Amino acid sequence: MDEVFKALADPSRRALLDSLNVRNGQTLRELCAGLDMARQSVSKHLAVLEEAGLVTTVRRGREKLHYLNAAPVHEIAHRWISRYDQARVEALADLKLALEDAPMDAPTFVYTTYIRTTPQKLWQALTEPAFTRRYWATEFTTDWAAGSPMTWDNHGVLISDPEQVVLEAEPYSRLSYTWHAITPELAKRFGWDDEMLDRLAGEPRSKVTFTIEESGQVVKLTVVHDGFKPGSVLAEMVSHGWPNVVASLKSLLETGEPLPDDS
Repeated sequence: MDEVFKALADPSRRALLDSLNVRNGQTLRELCAGLDMARQSVSKHLAVLEEAGLVTTVRRGREKLHYLNAAPVHEIAHRWISRYDQARVEALADLKLALEDAPMDAPTFVYTTYIRTTPQKLWQALTEPAFTRRYWATEFTTDWAAGSPMTWDNHGVLISDPEQVVLEAEPYSRLSYTWHAITPELAKRFGWDDEMLDRLAGEPRSKVTFTIEESGQVVKLTVVHDGFKPGSVLAEMVSHGWPNVVASLKSLLETGEPLPDDS
């Protein structure tokens, strides 16, 4: 946490984070073009931000894309914002977003955290119902082979669809699958009206990818959720949901108990 505060103390590094907040997934060249800093300075500042966990990178071909990582800020907020104040804080944040009304390009959600566990246990936690139901209230029925169908039990709602499949499954290192279908039963479970159901069901199917990397005595978990259309409603929803899911997963593996459900 000290590294996070030290990284945020520098105005140039805050400018880089602001740039990524406006448009995530930028290359080093793009970041340099948008800021009055030399390439070498930008590289050094990015290294500090990566070390603090505030920026994470994803390789796409020969390009290295930089993403703002919400994990450290989320952990700080979880430490100092009580569950009684959380609703007020989120309401103010939602109001700020509504007032800014910034157009959203085709978004990609990237989230990185470090967990005191092993790759094997993390893989179990991502795939086995005994784990997923505890921190996510979700279970998967599949053989976890690439191309295999998946049936989701999402908060008590069964969801099956031919396009709901496993994309990649490399035990202890990489897992990817298409996101669940949006159904009337799911809308009823979460209280979405017909307009919200139509908007969500009309979006293209997205996908989520988990990358597991051993890093000393901890495991680095990177979650990438992409495939959204510009202005996606679902993208906005998962950007709020994933930090809570991953934080609860981390708590379960490190303490034996998931985070309490404050809903």
